[in-house]
Amino acid sequence: MSGDALPAYGLWSLVAINAAVFLIFAYSFVKPETSRDWRSFGAFSAFIVALFVEMYGFPLTIYLLSGWIQSKYPSLDLLSHDAGHLWWTVFGLQGNPHLNLLHIVSSLLIGAGFILLWAAWRVLYPAQRTHTLATTGVYAHVRHPQYVGFIAIMLGFLLQWPTILTVAMFPLLVIMYARLAITEEREVERAFGAAFRRYAEATPRWIPRFRSATEAQGGA
Repeated sequence: MSGDALPAYGLWSLVAINAAVFLIFAYSFVKPETSRDWRSFGAFSAFIVALFVEMYGFPLTIYLLSGWIQSKYPSLDLLSHDAGHLWWTVFGLQGNPHLNLLHIVSSLLIGAGFILLWAAWRVLYPAQRTHTLATTGVYAHVRHPQYVGFIAIMLGFLLQWPTILTVAMFPLLVIMYARLAITEEREVERAFGAAFRRYAEATPRWIPRFRSATEAQGGA
């Protein structure tokens, strides 16, 4: 198709523009202040940069897997942008890779992740300024919505454009966020004591606990 006639890689300006857009967008919702905040945001930034380098710069994963992919699909143009959607390529799916179910789920996860970052910051920012415990909004459902948002965005990109480097980075980053969450909770518990313990008992760390309206009122 016409898109295949255009260069798909070596577009370093697109690498810089896309990485900058996503990182500035994420930064506007996170606004890291502490060293822990910067560590969390820095890890996410490394993932995003690695992703777009392969998406528009140099296709390292395609290069490493080229022998196997070409033997399975000899007529495939490995340097086309569509071929970079590896799940679509590896499973021999037909049609536009941007319109398949996997890509749609990917976009929903990425969008939901950014919405979660925004919703978390709306609660966390005033709580930090008034030195109070963030327990409302998305914090009423999970204790670490910002970390959940980062993980959702990264998972969405893995469904859309997996690479060897980002697939390897993802579990390491999830572990890092889990450890940061535990460290953060210890600090918050020292600051708020029994109030945080009551909040932690009622609110899951990662996965929302869906309760009926009667249960929710009883818990309140």
